[in-house]
Amino acid sequence: MSFTRRQILTGLAGLGVVGLAGSGARYWLGRPADITTHDYELIAAPLDVELVPGHVTSAWAYGGQAPGLELRGRQGDWLRVRFINNLPEPTTIHWHGIRLPLEMDGVPYVSQLPVLPGEFFDYRFQLHDAGSFWYHPHTSSAAQLGRGLVGPLIVEEREPSGFRHERTLNLKSWHVDKQGAFTEFSVPREAARGGTPGVLSTVNGTHAPTLDLPAGQVVRLRLLNLDNTLTYRLNLPDSEARIYALDGHPVAPMPLGKEYWLGPGMRIDLALKVPEAGTELSLRNGPLRLATLRSVAHDEVPGDWPPALPANPVAEPDLQRAETLRFNFEWAGTLSTDAAQGGAYTFWQINGEAWDINDKTCADRPIATLKKDGHYIFELRNLSQYQHPIHLHGMTFKVISSNRRKIDPWFTDTYLLGKNETARIALVADNPGVWMFHCHVIDHMETGLMAAIEVV
Repeated sequence: MSFTRRQILTGLAGLGVVGLAGSGARYWLGRPADITTHDYELIAAPLDVELVPGHVTSAWAYGGQAPGLELRGRQGDWLRVRFINNLPEPTTIHWHGIRLPLEMDGVPYVSQLPVLPGEFFDYRFQLHDAGSFWYHPHTSSAAQLGRGLVGPLIVEEREPSGFRHERTLNLKSWHVDKQGAFTEFSVPREAARGGTPGVLSTVNGTHAPTLDLPAGQVVRLRLLNLDNTLTYRLNLPDSEARIYALDGHPVAPMPLGKEYWLGPGMRIDLALKVPEAGTELSLRNGPLRLATLRSVAHDEVPGDWPPALPANPVAEPDLQRAETLRFNFEWAGTLSTDAAQGGAYTFWQINGEAWDINDKTCADRPIATLKKDGHYIFELRNLSQYQHPIHLHGMTFKVISSNRRKIDPWFTDTYLLGKNETARIALVADNPGVWMFHCHVIDHMETGLMAAIEVV
């Protein structure tokens, strides 16, 4: 760790937590401060949105929109975000998939204290990897993400990618009723199963929108699953679509195929050859339409498939000398003794240990301690009948094998561990600190399926 827990709790000197004082009443919606250097002032605040036609939903939003303001930077540059909390409760920002210093990771009582109402925090980190990433809180996660606190972070390649056109598609299912009022974000009996699903699917905050794309062009579609719970079975019937990146990291271009399972927190970059003007394609979750992609006339010369994206500078694990660690993800089914403090049920555990979301000291007891720059293989065993998108903070790992399907190895930060699946991932522990290791089905995480991994 770059600093101790005692140092965190006694001041966070130099990390940029500052009260707004008299300026705290400013209700700015978030604006680029200097677009040439990708600096942002990002404000979290209540926002009324119309998810259900004719009804108002009292959401929480970043930058005056839900999902939040799209932040963009360029690979190799520094991203500097002044985050202002205009919410009625404390919060933080975690930068999902970004390799950064621990003090910028946004986990309360591990990397920083929560940002209190009326305060701001300066996040500053270098963007080592190009790709599609996102940001969200790590405080009261089910409720805060459920209310709308999610947003995309796009890191452009150092050099032109070859794509002349692109669109970001934020996928989110909302927990609302027919009048747009929020329902429970986590129901215990659902948290003990596959997680509590939302019922209203949206793309960029709109249910089943029609999105115009330029005819004859190859468009980069960045699809981000910002959902609390749902795994999307993405498919684009009757289309020419190729996969160019998974979870922010390039892969050899390949056909999309019949469908791709995109778990919570996961991302996929598709290249879509847009058909002739007037054609409509259906972007679906299984049989359910998420959006209509409509081809409109365009005056540019038709585009061709771009070359493969350049690899990110991730250290290659040496499998021959890697140490193997085993992690069992399993059902627990017990009730926390302090459930009265916030309903801290324990339904899930890793290697027989469950994270108590109300215990601020859990990170002091890491489930594994890794040597800095050591090479490791994690064997992930799912001993349940439910899927778990397993996410590791601070580092990138390589998926190398599975007992359930053929694996063409790729780098990622989140792996969708299927029912009764055993998968092997490999990494170089090159980032010191205490890092969260958890399922990204949010109410699985909040009911035990989380741990800390320390790199020293």
